Amino acid sequence: MPFTLATWNINSVRLREPIVLKLLKEEAPDVLCLQECKSPVDKIPTEGFAELGYTHMIARGQKGYNGVAILSRLPMEEVGDKDFAGLGHARHIAGRLENGVAIHNFYVPAGGDVPDREVNEKFGQKLDYLTEMRDWFHAEKPIKSILVGDLNIAPREDDVWSHKQLLKVVSHTPIEVETLAETQDAGDWVDITRQDIPEGQLYSWWSYRARDWDAADKGRRLDHVWATPDISNAGHSSRILRAARGWEKPSDHAPVFAAFDV
Repeated sequence: MPFTLATWNINSVRLREPIVLKLLKEEAPDVLCLQECKSPVDKIPTEGFAELGYTHMIARGQKGYNGVAILSRLPMEEVGDKDFAGLGHARHIAGRLENGVAIHNFYVPAGGDVPDREVNEKFGQKLDYLTEMRDWFHAEKPIKSILVGDLNIAPREDDVWSHKQLLKVVSHTPIEVETLAETQDAGDWVDITRQDIPEGQLYSWWSYRARDWDAADKGRRLDHVWATPDISNAGHSSRILRAARGWEKPSDHAPVFAAFDV
């Protein structure tokens, strides 16, 4: 069963409902995974999504912060969620399509501004969150699964605008990159985006702080699509919809797409 999937940190699903609808109308992925919804589940504006055929939704939410949701045109059953690092945050939700493929939608903590857990609690929480993900994948090896989301780490040198200048900036520090690699290895996850686009600068996030984000182009690839080895060869057509970063009242993230023939 072929299907297309997109992942997008929307930075408030209610505030940015118009551009979610725009994406669904113009790009029509079968499954859309959203992070940082910043909404209780019962306040997510599902009516407009349903009118476009996205009648299936599973989500975890909280007021004003975090939140993850999966919208689907295809039937999907909820698999559950996990509270990694015991933060009590809505950062993970998982569903399963009728073809048996499980989709895990993650919003990994950003980690604050200082890459030192001794002085920055949020950085420690980020590392602990990833470590518990790693341990879970070791204990329960994932099969026939896709992992997507804002993982808040740009792992490769060509995933950031300047490797050298960002080595001490949260999201690209060596300890984060190493911890993410351990997490990926624990589940034997394949980076589908880089499987399809193996070389070259590639970004999915541009800061609001830049006066002209497009001209400055100081981006980072924080948003990812991974798959287990049993279905990774079925993944293809990866792309990042850079144009969405320039839509009206945009998120600071752009949607990342992939297709699967499973």
